[in-house]
Amino acid sequence: MNYPKANEFEKLIEDLLENKEFQKTKLKKHHGLTRYDHSMRVAAYTYKVTKLLKLNYKEATCAALYHDFFLDEVEEENGLNRLRKHPEKALINTKKYFKLTPLQEDVIIKHMFPVTLTPPKYKESWIVDIVDDYASVIERINWLKILISNKFKKMQLTQSYIIVLLLKIINIK
Repeated sequence: MNYPKANEFEKLIEDLLENKEFQKTKLKKHHGLTRYDHSMRVAAYTYKVTKLLKLNYKEATCAALYHDFFLDEVEEENGLNRLRKHPEKALINTKKYFKLTPLQEDVIIKHMFPVTLTPPKYKESWIVDIVDDYASVIERINWLKILISNKFKKMQLTQSYIIVLLLKIINIK
């Protein structure tokens, strides 16, 4: 992923990235990559869109970075409940380490609308919600491409193995 270059974006999030607990998100799988990479992508896109629209891009970018900041998985049998509950876990976890504004709290808790049922209050929250959905779709498509590619490679290897085996059988007789 190409994040914005060493500029205001990097300076804006550099202190946030130093948090040791947030660094642990590099170990958590998420949409075929890590939760850290997913959060960085959402933050980078949010930064670009909110700055372009002259919104509160600083608060929105920081909140976007933490929208999935939790380390323990939400243990629920129902996948929908897991989707509904993780924003609250991310908000509780983020508040342990950072002081949040009402806008940032709204971004984190509402980033799963309409799954979470309550709509976002701020334009920045809507943007993070949409950007997160967009990033998730792109990440899942890329993950599926890799799975399909790997499956195809295995099929090719199997087909090649069968052809070699057949050629050996033909040469033996």
